[in-house]
Amino acid sequence: MTTVTAPVTPRERVTRLAAAHITALQRGYLTDQSHAVAALARLRRGAGRPAGQLPDLWPLIDTGPLHDTPHGARPLTEREMTRAEDALHTALTLYALHQQSRRTGMYQSDRPDRRRGLGTAVRRMMKPGEIDEPVHKRLVRAGTAPDLPVLAQRLRDIVVLLRREDIPLDHALLAGQLYTWQWPGGADTVRREWGRSFHAWHGKPADTDTAGSDSNSTTDTDKDAS
Repeated sequence: MTTVTAPVTPRERVTRLAAAHITALQRGYLTDQSHAVAALARLRRGAGRPAGQLPDLWPLIDTGPLHDTPHGARPLTEREMTRAEDALHTALTLYALHQQSRRTGMYQSDRPDRRRGLGTAVRRMMKPGEIDEPVHKRLVRAGTAPDLPVLAQRLRDIVVLLRREDIPLDHALLAGQLYTWQWPGGADTVRREWGRSFHAWHGKPADTDTAGSDSNSTTDTDKDAS
């Protein structure tokens, strides 16, 4: 029997590329490698801002793999490429802001046994069994953003809160969602995903961070003084 493998979608390509970039940056940052520390400091300046405003960041977000064509796939169109680049810029700069002065990795992949989507991350800022309306309203406002620049600004506000609480997020998953968001009907799809993610976590004791036992540390480090 011949197994037919579905071609990799543009969203999947964005998600995978974001994961590769963020994993490398996080590994370098947590081991205090100077190039990674400097890269995150530069990327933070782009959080909440459109990709085209800071050409200085272009070398830090390598979109070269998007120009390659995986087996069985087709080349990305110009519109797909632009939206993929914008999604990557937004996700990577938000990750850089999230990771600032944290001693454990703020990027963690979403899994069925360990939810790390945006909705779950927001839900974890609330007490079990309770809905914190001001916090919930931030997610709602993000979900009703009219375009990607406004969405990026509203997500920046959420990420600042997540960093304060040492709550991780799957930024690669977010990158794929930001790509989908930009297409007709895409915002509805992403809002549904965030809603499911919000209800997927119920404060279960088994759902704990695995990045390290000192995940509650809030001590700023010299490497983030810039």
